[in-house]
Amino acid sequence: MIPATPHADLPALATHLRAVLNGTDAAPGKKCILLYAYNGTGKTRLSMAFKDVGKQGDARDTLYFNAYTEDLFTWDNDLDGDANRKLRLNTSSRFFNGLDELEMESKIGPLLERYADFTFRIDYAEGSVTFSRDVVIIGADGNLRTEILDNIKVSRGEENIFVWCFFLAIAQLAIATTDDAEPYAWVRHIYVDDPISSLDEHNAISVACHIAAVLKGQDRVKAIISTHHTLFFNVLCNELGNADKRFLTKCADGTFLVRGTGDTPSFHHVALLTELQKAADSGDLYTYHFNMLRSVLEKTSSFHGFGGFKALIDRDDDDPDGIVHGRLLNVMNHGNYSLYEPVEMVPENKEAFRRILANLRARYTFNPELFDDPQQAAAA
Repeated sequence: MIPATPHADLPALATHLRAVLNGTDAAPGKKCILLYAYNGTGKTRLSMAFKDVGKQGDARDTLYFNAYTEDLFTWDNDLDGDANRKLRLNTSSRFFNGLDELEMESKIGPLLERYADFTFRIDYAEGSVTFSRDVVIIGADGNLRTEILDNIKVSRGEENIFVWCFFLAIAQLAIATTDDAEPYAWVRHIYVDDPISSLDEHNAISVACHIAAVLKGQDRVKAIISTHHTLFFNVLCNELGNADKRFLTKCADGTFLVRGTGDTPSFHHVALLTELQKAADSGDLYTYHFNMLRSVLEKTSSFHGFGGFKALIDRDDDDPDGIVHGRLLNVMNHGNYSLYEPVEMVPENKEAFRRILANLRARYTFNPELFDDPQQAAAA
C-alpha cells in the first residue's frame, strides 16, 4: 500500500505527481495515475497546477481536459433568427492549433458514433460547429420518410459527449505523433478531470473503457485521470490494472493528503452500491436504478452462496416470502426502462427501493466509510 503523503499546496502536489509519472532515483515511473477525490477537493485546480508546473516560457507539455476545456466551446443560439444555431470554438487557445489541417471530422466522427445519433460539420474559417439529426416524419401521403434537421441545438449531455470526443481525437493525434513538427508534438502528459458530467451510468462505463483503450499500448505520453464518480473510477481501475491508484483529500488546515487505494476499489458491485445509496438519499431515483440494485443483489447472493437474489430481499410481516419486492425487482428489470430516456419512480416504488437497499446493507456489512458524509470519510 502506498503510504499517505501530505502536500502543502496544489503546486507541490502537482510536482509530486509528475515525479510519480516520470520516476525518481527511488522508484520507476508510472504510465498512468488514477486519482479519486470528492467534489470541492480541488481536482480542477490541481489539473491546472499540473499544467503550469510543466510550462517553460511559451512551451508546455500537458494536454488537459477539465471545466476550462469545456468552456472553449460556447453556444451562439442566433437569438434574432432562432435558426442558425452553432457551437463556437475559442480558436485563440492552443488546444485548436492546426485544426484546419487535421480533417477533424474524420477523427471525431468514429468516436462520436459510439455515443450519439447526430452529425456535425466544422467551419474552420469561422471557428464554429453546426449539428444536424435525421428524423422520421409522416408525409402528406401517409408514408414515412427521413428528414434532416439542420442547425439544431443538442442537449447538454450530447454537447458534453461531443466536446469529449473532440478532446479524445486530439489526444489520439498526440499519442500517434512521430514528428516534432506535428501540431501536438509538444504533448507529453495528458490530464483528464471528470469527463462524465451529465452522463448516465451506461455512458460513464463506456467513456471509462474508451479512454483506457486509447491509453493502453503506447509509451509516448503519461496520463492522470481524476474523478469524483465512484463507478467511473472503479471501471478505470479494472481497465488500467497497472495504474497508480490514489485517493486525494483536503485537510482542515488547507493541505492535501494523498494515499494509495490498493485494489479495494476494483469491485463493481461496491461502486454500484454507493451510487445507489446516493440516489436513494437524494430522491433522484429512476426505473433503471432497480436494474442496478438487482445486479448488486445477484453478485452479493452469489458471493454468499445463495441460489438467487430473492434470498436477500427483506420480508414484511404481511409478505413473509418477500413476494412483492421480488416481483417489483423482476418487473422493473424488463420493459422500456431506458438509460437514455430515464423515467422517475413513483413514490411507492421509491419507498420500496429504499427498504430493499437498507435491508441489504443491514444484513451484509459493507465498509461504512463508503457511505459517510464526504468530510467524515476524509477524516477517517
